[in-house]
Amino acid sequence: MLEIRRSADRGRADHGWLKSFHTFSFADYYDPEWMGYGPLRVINDDRVAPAKGFGKHGHRDMEILTYILAGALEHRDSMGNGSVIRPGDVQRMSAGTGVTHSEFNPSATEEVHFLQIWLLPEALRLSPGYEQKHFTPADKRGRLRLIAAHDAEDGAVVIHQHVARGELSVDDVRLSAGDGARTPGPAQLTLHGGAAAEVLVFDLP
Repeated sequence: MLEIRRSADRGRADHGWLKSFHTFSFADYYDPEWMGYGPLRVINDDRVAPAKGFGKHGHRDMEILTYILAGALEHRDSMGNGSVIRPGDVQRMSAGTGVTHSEFNPSATEEVHFLQIWLLPEALRLSPGYEQKHFTPADKRGRLRLIAAHDAEDGAVVIHQHVARGELSVDDVRLSAGDGARTPGPAQLTLHGGAAAEVLVFDLP
């Protein structure tokens, strides 16, 4: 089954310093038809203004993936991790029994654009964990690249959930109608998951 979630159809929030698109019901956005996708609960497409961000806050019992599209995001957490993640980086934080963290845009001039993807874990009360890996543009160009998997297959980050695949393709080119030439176009995120290998596709603005 193939489902397409268009960018314009998603929920939106504008807090000035934060502009966010919600693929599934989140915060003040609620749509009973879009509550999740199997264990996939959240895909937020966020843009944070320079020198702004999320102060220290807590999570538990959730697998959280962060993928940077442009700019940089500084992360610090109660496990002692501190890093700046940049385009191509995939960060996995397993909240488990509980973790606090903060996320800030360290740039004084540039916006940061990133995806936050949350999955329900295979079990509750797991030990918190953290992992970060980089995937080059060539890794993803014109194909799906496995970035998250239960068994760390093909160098993916580990997630504590059994999904058929946790693949990502963010490409800045698309096929042009007619001659099949590759031309600049909007990025697109494609996610596979579920026992029936269902596919969810949505366009990034």
